[in-house]
Amino acid sequence: MNKSRLEAFSDGVLAIIITIMVLEIKMPHQSSITALQPMLPTFFCYALSFVFVGIYWGNHHHLLHVVKHVSSGIMWANLNLLFWLSLVPFATGWMGENNFATSTVACYAVLLNICGVSYTILQHTIMACHSLSPNILSALKKQTRKGIYSLIGYTSAIGASFITPVISEILFVIVAIMWIIPDKNIERAIND
Repeated sequence: MNKSRLEAFSDGVLAIIITIMVLEIKMPHQSSITALQPMLPTFFCYALSFVFVGIYWGNHHHLLHVVKHVSSGIMWANLNLLFWLSLVPFATGWMGENNFATSTVACYAVLLNICGVSYTILQHTIMACHSLSPNILSALKKQTRKGIYSLIGYTSAIGASFITPVISEILFVIVAIMWIIPDKNIERAIND
């Protein structure tokens, strides 16, 4: 399999994930602006998840710049990541429909944690399948460091959800801000 096929498949799955999430937002049965108010938690969950899926899409794109050939390990690591990301619409809908109930926020945090671990597995699988320049290895190590901070944030959000879900939501936003700009270190390292 060549890299472009892997990228196209991944892009398609991520686009479907985002589409499914927006379809979960129910239309209000009234035409007044106040009818939108009960939908705010659901919309916030959608917006947060949209950003997270977008972050994965952007960083996945940059990560695949390193790939010269697709091994079966890379293919399965990528499928693992896409599997966990495909559960984001479920966790998003469940959390939004239940107004950030403790168990739903904890489930969302666990899922984000698993997605982060899966991305790291893909990254390390790619690193193991290719001989990479010191610049690229350095860029990937920086990304690993951000991944560790993310895992700390998501793990803290699991515990915080049992205290007050608002703390978890703040942690989700902090992690998203940390990743919002795709890591260009990989591209720079390839160009050098």
